[in-house]
Amino acid sequence: MTYTEYIRNYLMDQSPGTPIYIDKIADNMAANYGIDKKKAAAATSVAVKRLMDKGNLPDLRRYQKGIYYRTAITPFGETGINREKLIADKYLNNDNGYETGLLLLHHMGLTTQMPTEHLLATNAAKDCVRYDSKLDVSICPPKTPVNAENKVYLQTLDALDLLDKAPVDTPDPYMILAEHIRKNALQYEMLLYYADRFYNQKTIIRLAHTASRKDAKI
Repeated sequence: MTYTEYIRNYLMDQSPGTPIYIDKIADNMAANYGIDKKKAAAATSVAVKRLMDKGNLPDLRRYQKGIYYRTAITPFGETGINREKLIADKYLNNDNGYETGLLLLHHMGLTTQMPTEHLLATNAAKDCVRYDSKLDVSICPPKTPVNAENKVYLQTLDALDLLDKAPVDTPDPYMILAEHIRKNALQYEMLLYYADRFYNQKTIIRLAHTASRKDAKI
């Protein structure tokens, strides 16, 4: 099978809307054909351009440099790329980040108001809040680098930290947070550990209020 045939088959296997990354195709080619990554990357770029120029894959679209997707025709026109998947790939996957901000509080049931900003705490952010206009999300650095072990702990503490900065309109937010902690099998000792190291005194006090609700019935 030629490189072009391999790449065409790979592209055909992708569902419409799924982001297709040239780097990922090159990695797979390098592994399957036993060639170095630089050669695989060059072969991939040439093959994809050739396939598009010749119209061999008429539903293939270029999103931006290095990222493609397959479209589908609907009564409302062509479908686009899966933006949520792009966001996850760039900022969240591999335990690299999590949703935070007022939208987190809305999803947790702490406020009925739907905020306009979609904020993510991610290791991909540097030292300040930044708006990604292409994906329509804001990103900020987490209190400490995110990993599989601390992700839900930090997200929960973010919610506690935001209680006085959001239009919370549920009668007992601490009850909701206590139930969230129970459902996610979080340990209060670990929550206190992270709160003490990376958050302020108000967050610690709110964690204490939450702990007082942990045995209450909803």
